Amino acid sequence: MAYPDDLLSTNERVVIHKHPHWKMLLVPYIVLIVTLGAAIWLAVLAQDLSWSTIAFILIGAVALILIVWLFIAPFVRWRTTHFIVTTDRVMAREGVIKRTGIDIPLSRISSVRFEHGLVDRIVGCGTLIIESSSEEPLEFDDIPQVEKVHSLLYREINDNPDDDFIQQQPTQQHQQNPPTQQLPPQGY
Repeated sequence: MAYPDDLLSTNERVVIHKHPHWKMLLVPYIVLIVTLGAAIWLAVLAQDLSWSTIAFILIGAVALILIVWLFIAPFVRWRTTHFIVTTDRVMAREGVIKRTGIDIPLSRISSVRFEHGLVDRIVGCGTLIIESSSEEPLEFDDIPQVEKVHSLLYREINDNPDDDFIQQQPTQQHQQNPPTQQLPPQGY
C-alpha cells in the first residue's frame, strides 16, 4: 500500500495528494549552485598553495555542511510534506525525524479560502486557509494550484451525497407491510 493509502478508512478515497510547490526549493537550489561554484573557485585558488591538501579538505567539509544543511534538509522536508484531501477529511503530514500531522474531518470545516500574491500567481501556488468550527484558521502555505484545490475541497465539503441527507433503511415493519400508495384525486 502506498502512502497515504494505509491511513485511509473503509470506503475513503484520496481526492488530492500534493507536496508543497517547487517554489519552496528555489532558495535551496540557488544555495547549492552558489556553494558548488564557490567551492570550485576556492579549490582552483588553493591548488598552488603549499598546504593545498588541507585547504581542499577544509573547502570540501564546509561545502558539504552547507549543502546538507541548506539544500538536502529542505529538499527532504519538501519531499516528506504531504497535503491530502480525501472524501472524509483533510490531512497534512510533515517531517522525517519529528513527524507531525493534522486531520480535519470535512464535516467540521466551516469555510475554505485561499490567498496568493503576485509571485504566487506567477508560479501557480498560494496559501489555503481552512477554518473549522472550533479552532483558529489553519494555513497551508505553498499549495500548488491553490484555486483548484480550493474548488475541489469546497465541492467535497458541500456536494458529498452522504452529507446532504441520510437515507433511512426500511424498518422491519415497512418490509412486512409496505405502505400503500395513494393516488391523487381525479378532477371532474
